Amino acid sequence: MFNFLKKAFGDMKESAKEQHKVDKANFAAAKAESKAQWEEAKAMSKPETMKKIQQEQRDAQIKEANERIAAAQKRIEDAKNK
Repeated sequence: MFNFLKKAFGDMKESAKEQHKVDKANFAAAKAESKAQWEEAKAMSKPETMKKIQQEQRDAQIKEANERIAAAQKRIEDAKNK
């Protein structure tokens, strides 16, 4: 009986140590994510950063629109050739 309890408490001790490692890793990850969000928010407060991001978004939208136009033109040509 004594050995059973000794083993059980030993297992609980090891489990607690491993859980502590997991908790430390999760805390470090949350801390890093929080810092990243802070830095992103701080960068967004700069007008040049905002302009750059908005321009990238507009460029992506224009590219997507041009791809849609090309696909539509191809469908038109395919329809005319049938």
